[in-house]
Amino acid sequence: MISLKDKVVIITGGGRGIGFGLSTAFAKAGAKLVITGRTESTLLSAKEQLESAYGCEVLTVTADGADENAIKNVIAKTVERFGKIDAVVNNAQASASGKMLIDHTKEDLDLAIYSGIYASFFYMREAFPHLKETKGCVINFASGAGLFGRIAQSSYAAAKEGIRGLSRVAATEWAPYGVRVNVICPLAMTEGLKKFKEEYPERYEQTIKGVPMGRFADPEKDIGGMCVFLCSDEASYVTGETITLQGGSGLRP
Repeated sequence: MISLKDKVVIITGGGRGIGFGLSTAFAKAGAKLVITGRTESTLLSAKEQLESAYGCEVLTVTADGADENAIKNVIAKTVERFGKIDAVVNNAQASASGKMLIDHTKEDLDLAIYSGIYASFFYMREAFPHLKETKGCVINFASGAGLFGRIAQSSYAAAKEGIRGLSRVAATEWAPYGVRVNVICPLAMTEGLKKFKEEYPERYEQTIKGVPMGRFADPEKDIGGMCVFLCSDEASYVTGETITLQGGSGLRP
């Protein structure tokens, strides 16, 4: 197993869903965690589970990713507690997924853009001075929704493709400082996907039929494992990449 002993990793939305799977993978690798989200009770529950199971150190900070001052507070509290930042994993995202483009409102688009692009931007910008010191890395989450133009995902896809553009520029600008930026596009069973399955069962079946491996990714093993690798010394030459964890859907060489 790759060791990230004493590495300090910020994970947005780290208290539930894919984020908790990521937190678990990093905890097993020995990292010190900072998990953020909008609901304090969710974060505290995750902290208790992680510290009890893996003996790791977890700092929880409530924050809305669209709130610039809240993100500055996350960075400040992280440095105050641990003295450094080695990695930022921008996982959290809200959207009106499941709604056709023609039915979208400006508020729906704002939700995706503010919780996605703005949140990633704020975390990246505020963490950069500290990532320079550690030659750390950023992992941003995008989606096959944007890569492949999936139905009923317009605002979500727009935000995720914006994040990919932001990530590519950052990878270019920050490489001279030893700071790496990569993107992961996962296909995992999330709460949003469960809701999609319930509301649009036929589209859900079409989606799973298009996955050669016949399953969705495991948040801890499949996605968390890749994130741990990208934050390790073994991935020191990997930057500016979009890695699709899609079980073979959207195959390309």
